[in-house]
Amino acid sequence: MENDIARVLVTNEELKSRIAELGAEITRDYAGKELLVLGILKGAVLFMADLVREIRLPLTFDFLAVSSYGASTSSSGVVRILKDVERSVEGVHILIAEDIVDTGLTLKYLKENLYRRHPESVKVVTLLDKPGRRKVEVVPDYNGFVIPDEFVVGFGLDFGEKYRNLPYVAVLKPSAYEV
Repeated sequence: MENDIARVLVTNEELKSRIAELGAEITRDYAGKELLVLGILKGAVLFMADLVREIRLPLTFDFLAVSSYGASTSSSGVVRILKDVERSVEGVHILIAEDIVDTGLTLKYLKENLYRRHPESVKVVTLLDKPGRRKVEVVPDYNGFVIPDEFVVGFGLDFGEKYRNLPYVAVLKPSAYEV
């Protein structure tokens, strides 16, 4: 698996440090509020698990599963909800935990969908932001790392369901995904 890695972009130590900082920011900003953290499956699971342990507030969490990539390396632009939130979000502060904001299409769709359910607010925390690929105007409220336009895997991010378990974020060699 490591033979498919071109280079490590964000080390495990950098991930831990930045996630702790994000948790402190979120703790400060949501003090005294009812917070629901919504993780986007499957990619955000590792990030979200570490993040919620750094948020020093009572909170609840749930998951959404969406599909926009399939087995491709780029978003199709068509978003489907495969698993929805299991509770009402009306009047609740929602924090979407996302692994990566790329084109912005998935996130734009999710925010619009959730706002139709009348939450108090909807904000986004992302581990990685790739603004060079943006197709719609979406700006994460909390951002781990801005990265270049390269195909990355690890720490929850995958290619063909592989590489999610790497403890860092790395650039995948093109030979691993080009046919």
